[in-house]
Amino acid sequence: MSRLDSAIRRLQAQRACLDHAIGLIDGLPGSILELGLGNGRTYDHLRAKAGDRDIFVFDRQVAAHPDCVPDDSHLFLGDFRETLAAAAARLGSAAILAHCDIGSGDKRQTAALAAAIGPALTALLAPNAVILSDQALSIQGSEHLPLPDGVTADRYYIYRRRG
Repeated sequence: MSRLDSAIRRLQAQRACLDHAIGLIDGLPGSILELGLGNGRTYDHLRAKAGDRDIFVFDRQVAAHPDCVPDDSHLFLGDFRETLAAAAARLGSAAILAHCDIGSGDKRQTAALAAAIGPALTALLAPNAVILSDQALSIQGSEHLPLPDGVTADRYYIYRRRG
């Protein structure tokens, strides 16, 4: 498979999982966490689909399209391991959805980051929160949910924190 075809499949899976998750949290109160702003595509999609929910964004640095950058009160810049802890102190456990797009070209570095993010997210998640990730995560008190139709296993992961 070409890299272009792989990128298209990844984006299609990402959109399908985001739309599925928005449906899973319908009617539940809470904010959204976006880990990995990148160029802002998924943040923009969440803004369009999630109504008036607060979306808190985490990234090492801003490299997004100017229209896809949250205001300073919704942006946490720096290493996820540090900013998630700071966010937990400020936001508490009010997030009903977390989208984690944390993969990089370095498999070892990505695996280490995924191992750290799972436990760090726990303090921010409300009961019954849905977690989407491009990497397998270990989140205490959560269960795997099935992927939407058309999304290949191990392309994306969906979890729900037990209430």
